[in-house]
Amino acid sequence: MRKTLIAIAALTVVLGCQQKTSSTTPAAPAQQTSAQALSPEQLGEIGAQIHRHPSDAQKILADRGITPEQFEKAIRDVAQNPEASRRYRDAYRKAG
Repeated sequence: MRKTLIAIAALTVVLGCQQKTSSTTPAAPAQQTSAQALSPEQLGEIGAQIHRHPSDAQKILADRGITPEQFEKAIRDVAQNPEASRRYRDAYRKAG
């Protein structure tokens, strides 16, 4: 659980820093639901990709059709559920 929280904090920092350097556009309603539809396993894979290639975080998220804010919210939602956190952690480790 502690490693999951550390990974979430690292992703928040990476995404927060990139948000300052790029322009943001309002998300379409269809995109808002896509982040909620991602499983903890999918979020773990995305997190591992961002960890490996932090400079490509915006592109990785855009390829999945989600914004950094939507990704952060989805990660926070996963972190509130111990079972979902375990699934995220396992997928993150497997993909990493």
